[in-house]
Amino acid sequence: MATPPEDFDPESPAEREVAGEAATDRSDFLSLMGHAYRGELGRTTAWRTRIDRTTNWAVVLTATLLTWAFSGDSRPHYVLLVGMGMMVVFLGIEARRYRIYDVWRSRVRLFEENVFANALDPEGAEQPDWRELLSEDLREPTIKTPAREAIARRLRRVYAPLLSVLLAAWIIRLTVFADSTKGPVGTAAVGGVPGTAVLVIVGLFYVCMVMLVLWPASRQAKGELGEEADTDKWR
Repeated sequence: MATPPEDFDPESPAEREVAGEAATDRSDFLSLMGHAYRGELGRTTAWRTRIDRTTNWAVVLTATLLTWAFSGDSRPHYVLLVGMGMMVVFLGIEARRYRIYDVWRSRVRLFEENVFANALDPEGAEQPDWRELLSEDLREPTIKTPAREAIARRLRRVYAPLLSVLLAAWIIRLTVFADSTKGPVGTAAVGGVPGTAVLVIVGLFYVCMVMLVLWPASRQAKGELGEEADTDKWR
């Protein structure tokens, strides 16, 4: 590392504002953008990996519970209910990770839309004030995806199918493997909680889940992947 000169003063106005010179020099600015893009892309990849790790936990737990629940006739059905509760915990963790991941992903999309896409095909920046937007977000990072949207998206992509599988398995345990003297409703009882109450609670939970998944709302997070109408030009 080079030794700074003896008269170097890091608190002088010229040194404090040294990065501002890059804004007026095109080559310096583009070089700075390249380094910034690589940094934000690394953050995005790291948080994407954390999201995938939570999803893997949920899939492994579901497969383990299904294997255990149907390995014998005497297996208690409420273990599947515990699995549903764990899915909710994983969903909460993953939704939080998704919201943080979207902070870095949105910056990456800002670079791609307004710098790299325009360099490849100069049709103009998608957002004329993209430099101001990026500067404000670097100074004060903010979460851009509402919690309800993050939960709904992770439900649609991952947790609704897993919870549906657990529900189907639970219903099979209550019907096919039900005690003939109690019936499905009696078999659904958990300790001192009657079967009717358990069925109502589970039913309300899944109704809320369906409403959350299907509730119409415009996407707040930017950069959603979509299908291209004409894919013949790109293979």
